[in-house]
Amino acid sequence: MQKGIHPEDYRLVAFKDMSNEQIFLTKSTAPTKETIEFEGNEYPLIKLEISRTSHPFYTGETKLLDTAGRIDKFKTKYAKFKK
Repeated sequence: MQKGIHPEDYRLVAFKDMSNEQIFLTKSTAPTKETIEFEGNEYPLIKLEISRTSHPFYTGETKLLDTAGRIDKFKTKYAKFKK
């Protein structure tokens, strides 16, 4: 490995999945200004919209969201090819 190309300031960071409130610790160099108390210690906090604890691929719970009838538009657009 080349020397001097990797960051040296790794520290424990709390990542919080905002969709299900799960928190997990891992080492990171990501900058953050927020902190959180977790298991009796204070850690820098990074908020996530989705993580392995809430992603449908990992949880096996797929959800079909039809926003503004997009599925219906798709079906009518390509119905002519079905024949």
